[in-house]
Amino acid sequence: MPAAPDFPPSPDRVRPQRALISLSDKTGLEETARALVERGVTLISTGGTRSAIEKAGLPVLDVADVTGFPEMMDGRVKTLHPKVHGALLGVRDAPEHAKAMQEHGIEGIDIVWIDLYPFEQTVASGGGFEAAIENIDIGGPAMIRSAAKNHGYVAVCVDRDAVEEVLAELAAEGSTSLNLRKRLAAKAFARTAVYDAAVASWFGGEVGNGAPVRKAIGGALIQTMRYGENPHQAAAFYRSGEARPGVATARQLQGKELSYNNVADTDAALELVAEFDPSAEAACVIVKHANPCGVAVGRDLVTAYKRALECDPVSAFGGIVAVNRRLDAEAARLIVEVFTEVVIAPEVDPEAEAIFAAKKNLRLLTTNGLPDPLAGGEVFRSVAGGFLVQSRDTARITPADLKIVTRRQPTEAEVKDMLFAFTVAKHVKSNAIVYAKDGRTAGIGAGQMNRRDSARIAALRAKEAAEALGLSESLAKGSACASEAFFPFPDGLLEAAAAGATAVIQPGGSIRDADVIAAADEAGLAMAFTGVRVFRH
Repeated sequence: MPAAPDFPPSPDRVRPQRALISLSDKTGLEETARALVERGVTLISTGGTRSAIEKAGLPVLDVADVTGFPEMMDGRVKTLHPKVHGALLGVRDAPEHAKAMQEHGIEGIDIVWIDLYPFEQTVASGGGFEAAIENIDIGGPAMIRSAAKNHGYVAVCVDRDAVEEVLAELAAEGSTSLNLRKRLAAKAFARTAVYDAAVASWFGGEVGNGAPVRKAIGGALIQTMRYGENPHQAAAFYRSGEARPGVATARQLQGKELSYNNVADTDAALELVAEFDPSAEAACVIVKHANPCGVAVGRDLVTAYKRALECDPVSAFGGIVAVNRRLDAEAARLIVEVFTEVVIAPEVDPEAEAIFAAKKNLRLLTTNGLPDPLAGGEVFRSVAGGFLVQSRDTARITPADLKIVTRRQPTEAEVKDMLFAFTVAKHVKSNAIVYAKDGRTAGIGAGQMNRRDSARIAALRAKEAAEALGLSESLAKGSACASEAFFPFPDGLLEAAAAGATAVIQPGGSIRDADVIAAADEAGLAMAFTGVRVFRH
């Protein structure tokens, strides 16, 4: 480990003499450049940024004038030079550094504003391999890191907010403070780390390396939260570079700031409702504590919402509502009748938006699309000392995938109910049991330590829902029962039969499959194996 040099203390205040600016997004460039020039700061720049400054009628030095070397190799080499990095890294009050700078004609640079080539945007927009490669910035991260390392003398800015902080200090004091330069350096190192993580992740995917030796995760802060899952926990929300419609990229039209639990629950609701093709049928999902409590499809959103709410109106109170179509006024009127934390939809009609406005605390989000349930991606979970990474669960079962293992064959309606129930079960915390009939859930049992208890809870929910509707028979009567993993014993299946289910869908694969099949035959059930498990923990 290199020993730390015995440098003199960094100055508390630095009055800037020279600033280097290189931007892809030139928003605010002219105003910033003008403010710096008015304070006597000499500007140095390259390419399009230099042209924009000149066009504004402001004096600016080309980097080539500083280095004595022209830009070359299609712009790949322009700032990688000792007269740039020496100007950024030189410790001005260290005698040896000052001597080297003087001998080689290196003048210090005191402010850097760089925003990097738009690599993340290029990948997100579907740019090809060569376009992505050309948008990997080399000189920018190098200059940012040099400036951040030498924060004792250099104020490094990687976004407009940082520049505003620098300009505010200059306006107040005529110089930058060490405290500000330290904070900006921390932000700068985070920016280059996220940028490099995006490049590494993309490149790993391009070469088919799903488990690289080193894995980096990066994100941009969306908001700091009042607290996390509980009031004593701190929390923040970050956006990754993934181009997937969801809570992180949604537009909030109204309501209180999203909480940690709101984000998690809303994500669960949207991912489930996206399983249902909006061109085929309207769908509504109601989620509470990350589990669906009501899921239904219908000819329109009014029908779908009514049917989803009827599944478990007690749990729906204070829940999250997600729909798969443009949200209309008629559906909005029904939703606001029940206390709801968040409503999320691809789009919202202006009339519906006005109806929700009467509920000022209700958070209303639009996503401009639905996440593709068949698209790949990665899912992360932290553990002590590390984190787990797995591919997104893109399993989807079709009638052709079913293996009927009982004497009785399911009817066409039962097959449809089985597939609906299994789709929902994929999004329910294990152990999961879902009863469904006619395009809606009848009862959901989630998160139990054994499958039998999940089946009992789902049956109880179906019975209570029927009572609330004034029906004499449970909603589970004639339903299909889905289990997201195999039945290890016949007891869970027998609970489903007792609840009124007539068909069962499960992965199969237990060493006691024969016992479970025999129990299904004896109960007169039709049962299908999917061969696919959809655990969710």
